[in-house]
Amino acid sequence: MENNSPIAIMVACDNHYVVLLAALLKSIECNHKTGESVEVFIVDDGITSHNRKKLASSLGAGKMKLNWIPMDEAIPDHMTIPFDRSSYPKNIHTRIFIPHFIPERFEKIIYLDVDMILMRDISDLWNIGLGDNMLAAVMDPRLKVFSNSWGGIMNYRELGFDPETKYFNTGILVVNNKKWREEESAATVVRCISDNEKYANYPDQYGLNIVMANRWLELDPRWNSFADSAIPDPYIIHFIGRKPMYKTYDNREEFRKVFFENLERTRWSGFRPLGESKRYMKKTVNILRKIPDFVRRLFSPISFFEVLK
Repeated sequence: MENNSPIAIMVACDNHYVVLLAALLKSIECNHKTGESVEVFIVDDGITSHNRKKLASSLGAGKMKLNWIPMDEAIPDHMTIPFDRSSYPKNIHTRIFIPHFIPERFEKIIYLDVDMILMRDISDLWNIGLGDNMLAAVMDPRLKVFSNSWGGIMNYRELGFDPETKYFNTGILVVNNKKWREEESAATVVRCISDNEKYANYPDQYGLNIVMANRWLELDPRWNSFADSAIPDPYIIHFIGRKPMYKTYDNREEFRKVFFENLERTRWSGFRPLGESKRYMKKTVNILRKIPDFVRRLFSPISFFEVLK
Protein backbone atom coordinates (compact mmCIF):
# COMPACT_ATOMS: atom_id res chain seq x y z
CA MET A 1 0.00 0.00 0.00
CA GLU A 2 1.25 3.45 -0.87
CA ASN A 3 1.49 5.93 1.96
CA ASN A 4 -1.02 8.26 0.29
CA SER A 5 -3.65 5.52 -0.01
CA PRO A 6 -6.70 6.16 2.21
CA ILE A 7 -6.86 4.24 5.46
CA ALA A 8 -10.03 2.11 5.35
CA ILE A 9 -11.95 1.31 8.53
CA MET A 10 -15.17 -0.68 8.94
CA VAL A 11 -17.56 -0.62 11.90
CA ALA A 12 -21.11 -1.89 12.49
CA CYS A 13 -23.50 0.01 14.74
CA ASP A 14 -27.12 0.43 15.76
CA ASN A 15 -28.84 3.52 17.12
CA HIS A 16 -28.35 2.56 20.77
CA TYR A 17 -24.56 2.24 20.45
CA VAL A 18 -24.04 5.31 18.27
CA VAL A 19 -22.71 7.12 21.35
CA LEU A 20 -19.87 4.57 21.50
CA LEU A 21 -19.20 5.04 17.80
CA ALA A 22 -18.99 8.82 18.25
CA ALA A 23 -16.28 8.47 20.92
CA LEU A 24 -14.39 5.88 18.85
CA LEU A 25 -14.31 8.02 15.69
CA LYS A 26 -13.28 11.10 17.65
CA SER A 27 -10.42 9.16 19.23
CA ILE A 28 -9.27 8.06 15.76
CA GLU A 29 -9.45 11.62 14.48
CA CYS A 30 -7.60 13.16 17.43
CA ASN A 31 -4.73 10.65 17.29
CA HIS A 32 -4.23 10.61 13.52
CA LYS A 33 -1.20 12.79 12.76
CA THR A 34 0.12 11.41 9.45
CA GLY A 35 -1.05 12.52 6.03
CA GLU A 36 -3.30 9.65 4.93
CA SER A 37 -6.99 10.36 4.51
CA VAL A 38 -9.38 8.11 6.44
CA GLU A 39 -12.49 6.45 5.02
CA VAL A 40 -14.93 4.82 7.42
CA PHE A 41 -17.51 2.32 6.20
CA ILE A 42 -20.38 2.18 8.71
CA VAL A 43 -22.77 -0.75 8.50
CA ASP A 44 -25.93 1.05 9.56
CA ASP A 45 -28.23 -1.11 11.66
CA GLY A 46 -31.03 1.43 12.13
CA ILE A 47 -29.19 4.62 13.08
CA THR A 48 -31.58 7.57 12.75
CA SER A 49 -30.93 10.32 10.22
CA HIS A 50 -30.67 12.75 13.15
CA ASN A 51 -27.86 10.73 14.73
CA ARG A 52 -26.09 10.24 11.39
CA LYS A 53 -25.96 14.03 10.96
CA LYS A 54 -24.95 14.47 14.59
CA LEU A 55 -22.11 12.00 14.12
CA ALA A 56 -20.86 13.66 10.93
CA SER A 57 -20.92 17.12 12.52
CA SER A 58 -18.91 15.79 15.49
CA LEU A 59 -15.89 15.31 13.24
CA GLY A 60 -13.59 17.96 11.82
CA ALA A 61 -14.31 19.05 8.26
CA GLY A 62 -12.38 16.95 5.76
CA LYS A 63 -10.84 14.78 8.47
CA MET A 64 -12.79 11.62 7.82
CA LYS A 65 -15.10 10.40 5.05
CA LEU A 66 -18.13 8.46 6.31
CA ASN A 67 -19.73 5.87 4.00
CA TRP A 68 -23.12 4.58 5.17
CA ILE A 69 -24.04 1.00 4.24
CA PRO A 70 -27.52 -0.28 5.17
CA MET A 71 -27.13 -3.57 7.00
CA ASP A 72 -29.19 -5.50 4.43
CA GLU A 73 -26.79 -4.40 1.70
CA ALA A 74 -23.81 -5.71 3.67
CA ILE A 75 -25.08 -9.29 3.37
CA PRO A 76 -24.60 -10.89 -0.07
CA ASP A 77 -27.85 -12.07 -1.68
CA HIS A 78 -26.70 -15.69 -1.74
CA MET A 79 -25.76 -15.76 1.96
CA THR A 80 -27.56 -15.41 5.27
CA ILE A 81 -26.46 -14.34 8.75
CA PRO A 82 -25.74 -17.48 10.78
CA PHE A 83 -28.22 -18.29 13.53
CA ASP A 84 -27.00 -17.81 17.10
CA ARG A 85 -28.54 -17.98 20.57
CA SER A 86 -26.67 -15.02 22.04
CA SER A 87 -27.98 -11.58 22.97
CA TYR A 88 -25.38 -9.90 20.76
CA PRO A 89 -26.75 -7.72 17.95
CA LYS A 90 -27.04 -9.42 14.57
CA ASN A 91 -24.77 -6.79 13.05
CA ILE A 92 -21.69 -8.41 14.64
CA HIS A 93 -21.79 -10.95 11.81
CA THR A 94 -21.27 -8.34 9.11
CA ARG A 95 -17.49 -8.43 9.65
CA ILE A 96 -17.59 -11.87 7.99
CA PHE A 97 -18.81 -10.29 4.74
CA ILE A 98 -16.44 -7.28 4.62
CA PRO A 99 -14.84 -8.01 1.21
CA HIS A 100 -18.29 -8.24 -0.40
CA PHE A 101 -19.31 -4.64 0.29
CA ILE A 102 -15.99 -2.80 0.51
CA PRO A 103 -14.71 -1.43 -2.84
CA GLU A 104 -12.09 -3.66 -4.44
CA ARG A 105 -9.63 -0.74 -4.54
CA PHE A 106 -9.03 -1.49 -0.85
CA GLU A 107 -6.86 -4.59 -0.65
CA LYS A 108 -7.13 -4.50 3.13
CA ILE A 109 -9.32 -2.86 5.77
CA ILE A 110 -9.31 -2.40 9.54
CA TYR A 111 -12.39 -3.70 11.35
CA LEU A 112 -13.10 -2.26 14.82
CA ASP A 113 -15.81 -3.01 17.38
CA VAL A 114 -17.59 0.21 18.34
CA ASP A 115 -16.85 -0.28 22.05
CA MET A 116 -13.25 0.83 21.63
CA ILE A 117 -11.13 3.95 22.07
CA LEU A 118 -7.98 4.47 20.03
CA MET A 119 -4.94 5.77 21.91
CA ARG A 120 -2.45 5.73 19.04
CA ASP A 121 -2.28 6.87 15.40
CA ILE A 122 -4.39 4.52 13.27
CA SER A 123 -1.67 4.69 10.61
CA ASP A 124 0.60 2.66 12.90
CA LEU A 125 -1.85 -0.22 12.63
CA TRP A 126 -2.58 0.37 8.95
CA ASN A 127 1.10 0.17 7.98
CA ILE A 128 1.68 -3.25 9.54
CA GLY A 129 2.26 -5.62 6.64
CA LEU A 130 -0.01 -8.66 6.41
CA GLY A 131 2.32 -10.68 4.22
CA ASP A 132 0.49 -13.80 3.04
CA ASN A 133 -1.80 -13.90 6.09
CA MET A 134 -5.58 -13.73 5.85
CA LEU A 135 -5.80 -11.22 8.69
CA ALA A 136 -4.02 -9.69 11.65
CA ALA A 137 -5.48 -9.81 15.16
CA VAL A 138 -4.65 -9.99 18.87
CA MET A 139 -4.67 -13.25 20.79
CA ASP A 140 -7.65 -13.30 23.15
CA PRO A 141 -6.23 -12.89 26.69
CA ARG A 142 -9.10 -14.86 28.22
CA LEU A 143 -8.60 -17.98 26.11
CA LYS A 144 -5.28 -17.67 24.21
CA VAL A 145 -5.56 -21.10 22.63
CA PHE A 146 -8.30 -23.42 21.38
CA SER A 147 -9.90 -24.88 24.50
CA ASN A 148 -12.94 -26.85 25.55
CA SER A 149 -14.03 -24.10 27.94
CA TRP A 150 -17.13 -21.99 27.28
CA GLY A 151 -16.37 -19.49 24.53
CA GLY A 152 -13.50 -21.48 23.09
CA ILE A 153 -13.49 -24.11 20.34
CA MET A 154 -15.12 -26.78 22.46
CA ASN A 155 -15.06 -29.40 19.69
CA TYR A 156 -11.50 -28.69 18.51
CA ARG A 157 -10.47 -32.34 18.87
CA GLU A 158 -13.29 -33.51 16.62
CA LEU A 159 -12.23 -30.89 14.08
CA GLY A 160 -8.63 -32.14 14.19
CA PHE A 161 -6.97 -29.10 15.78
CA ASP A 162 -4.03 -29.06 18.18
CA PRO A 163 -5.22 -27.66 21.55
CA GLU A 164 -2.32 -25.15 21.44
CA THR A 165 -3.67 -23.52 18.27
CA LYS A 166 -3.78 -19.79 19.02
CA TYR A 167 -7.19 -18.14 19.39
CA PHE A 168 -7.76 -14.49 18.45
CA ASN A 169 -10.33 -11.93 19.54
CA THR A 170 -12.38 -10.49 16.67
CA GLY A 171 -12.82 -7.01 18.16
CA ILE A 172 -10.04 -5.73 15.93
CA LEU A 173 -9.13 -7.30 12.59
CA VAL A 174 -6.92 -6.14 9.75
CA VAL A 175 -8.46 -8.05 6.86
CA ASN A 176 -6.75 -9.10 3.64
CA ASN A 177 -9.73 -8.28 1.41
CA LYS A 178 -8.18 -9.68 -1.75
CA LYS A 179 -7.39 -13.13 -0.36
CA TRP A 180 -10.65 -13.25 1.62
CA ARG A 181 -12.62 -12.63 -1.57
CA GLU A 182 -10.57 -14.95 -3.77
CA GLU A 183 -10.96 -17.86 -1.35
CA GLU A 184 -14.69 -17.18 -0.74
CA SER A 185 -13.93 -17.15 2.97
CA ALA A 186 -17.26 -15.58 3.98
CA ALA A 187 -19.22 -18.57 2.70
CA THR A 188 -16.80 -20.95 4.42
CA VAL A 189 -17.14 -19.15 7.77
CA VAL A 190 -20.96 -19.08 7.56
CA ARG A 191 -21.03 -22.79 6.75
CA CYS A 192 -18.65 -23.53 9.64
CA ILE A 193 -20.89 -21.71 12.14
CA SER A 194 -24.03 -23.40 10.82
CA ASP A 195 -22.46 -26.88 10.88
CA ASN A 196 -21.25 -26.42 14.48
CA GLU A 197 -24.12 -24.32 15.80
CA LYS A 198 -24.30 -25.85 19.28
CA TYR A 199 -20.61 -25.12 19.94
CA ALA A 200 -20.55 -21.54 18.63
CA ASN A 201 -21.04 -19.51 21.84
CA TYR A 202 -19.28 -16.49 20.28
CA PRO A 203 -20.59 -17.36 16.82
CA ASP A 204 -18.59 -15.23 14.40
CA GLN A 205 -15.45 -15.50 16.54
CA TYR A 206 -15.85 -19.27 16.59
CA GLY A 207 -16.16 -19.53 12.80
CA LEU A 208 -13.37 -17.09 12.04
CA ASN A 209 -10.93 -18.82 14.38
CA ILE A 210 -11.56 -22.20 12.79
CA VAL A 211 -11.42 -21.06 9.16
CA MET A 212 -8.45 -18.71 9.71
CA ALA A 213 -6.54 -20.97 12.11
CA ASN A 214 -2.76 -20.62 11.70
CA ARG A 215 -3.30 -18.13 8.88
CA TRP A 216 -3.26 -14.92 10.88
CA LEU A 217 -0.64 -12.46 12.03
CA GLU A 218 -0.44 -11.96 15.78
CA LEU A 219 -0.42 -8.28 16.76
CA ASP A 220 1.01 -6.64 19.85
CA PRO A 221 -1.58 -7.20 22.65
CA ARG A 222 -1.71 -3.45 23.20
CA TRP A 223 -3.79 -3.21 20.00
CA ASN A 224 -6.68 -4.87 21.85
CA SER A 225 -6.31 -4.12 25.55
CA PHE A 226 -9.42 -5.09 27.49
CA ALA A 227 -10.73 -2.42 29.86
CA ASP A 228 -10.34 -4.74 32.85
CA SER A 229 -6.61 -5.22 32.25
CA ALA A 230 -3.58 -3.21 33.34
CA ILE A 231 -1.49 -3.47 30.17
CA PRO A 232 0.83 -0.43 30.19
CA ASP A 233 0.42 2.09 27.36
CA PRO A 234 -2.57 0.47 25.57
CA TYR A 235 -2.96 1.32 21.87
CA ILE A 236 -6.67 0.44 21.87
CA ILE A 237 -8.94 0.18 24.90
CA HIS A 238 -11.66 -2.43 24.37
CA PHE A 239 -14.69 -2.09 26.65
CA ILE A 240 -15.75 -5.73 26.93
CA GLY A 241 -18.59 -6.42 29.35
CA ARG A 242 -20.36 -3.36 30.73
CA LYS A 243 -19.88 -0.36 28.46
CA PRO A 244 -18.75 3.01 29.86
CA MET A 245 -22.07 4.50 28.75
CA TYR A 246 -23.82 2.59 31.58
CA LYS A 247 -23.94 3.42 35.27
CA THR A 248 -23.06 -0.22 36.00
CA TYR A 249 -19.73 -0.04 34.17
CA ASP A 250 -17.37 -2.19 36.25
CA ASN A 251 -13.95 -2.02 34.59
CA ARG A 252 -11.02 0.33 35.22
CA GLU A 253 -12.23 3.83 36.04
CA GLU A 254 -9.35 5.59 34.28
CA PHE A 255 -10.52 4.09 31.01
CA ARG A 256 -14.08 5.34 31.49
CA LYS A 257 -12.54 8.78 31.97
CA VAL A 258 -10.74 8.45 28.63
CA PHE A 259 -14.02 7.46 26.97
CA PHE A 260 -15.85 10.52 28.26
CA GLU A 261 -12.95 12.82 27.39
CA ASN A 262 -13.39 11.77 23.76
CA LEU A 263 -17.18 11.87 23.92
CA GLU A 264 -17.10 15.44 25.29
CA ARG A 265 -15.44 16.52 22.02
CA THR A 266 -18.49 15.37 20.05
CA ARG A 267 -22.12 16.48 19.71
CA TRP A 268 -22.87 14.09 22.61
CA SER A 269 -21.15 16.42 25.04
CA GLY A 270 -22.98 16.33 28.37
CA PHE A 271 -24.15 12.72 27.91
CA ARG A 272 -24.91 11.03 31.23
CA PRO A 273 -24.50 7.27 31.87
CA LEU A 274 -27.63 5.15 31.35
CA GLY A 275 -29.31 2.92 33.91
CA GLU A 276 -29.37 -0.86 33.83
CA SER A 277 -32.90 -0.95 32.40
CA LYS A 278 -31.58 0.54 29.15
CA ARG A 279 -29.00 -2.23 28.87
CA TYR A 280 -31.60 -4.95 29.38
CA MET A 281 -33.89 -3.27 26.89
CA LYS A 282 -31.16 -3.41 24.24
CA LYS A 283 -30.49 -7.09 24.95
CA THR A 284 -34.21 -7.82 24.69
CA VAL A 285 -34.43 -6.08 21.32
CA ASN A 286 -31.42 -8.05 20.08
CA ILE A 287 -33.11 -11.30 21.09
CA LEU A 288 -36.48 -10.38 19.58
CA ARG A 289 -34.83 -9.62 16.24
CA LYS A 290 -33.59 -13.22 16.16
CA ILE A 291 -37.02 -14.78 16.75
CA PRO A 292 -37.62 -15.59 13.05
CA ASP A 293 -34.37 -17.57 13.02
CA PHE A 294 -35.28 -19.21 16.31
CA VAL A 295 -38.71 -20.29 15.09
CA ARG A 296 -37.05 -22.13 12.22
CA ARG A 297 -34.98 -24.05 14.78
CA LEU A 298 -37.55 -24.97 17.41
CA PHE A 299 -35.78 -28.25 17.89
CA SER A 300 -32.94 -26.28 19.52
CA PRO A 301 -34.62 -24.49 22.48
CA ILE A 302 -33.32 -21.20 23.85
CA SER A 303 -33.69 -19.78 27.34
CA PHE A 304 -34.70 -16.14 27.10
CA PHE A 305 -33.57 -15.38 30.65
CA GLU A 306 -30.27 -17.22 30.25
CA VAL A 307 -29.10 -15.01 27.39
CA LEU A 308 -29.97 -11.89 29.41
CA LYS A 309 -27.35 -12.75 32.02
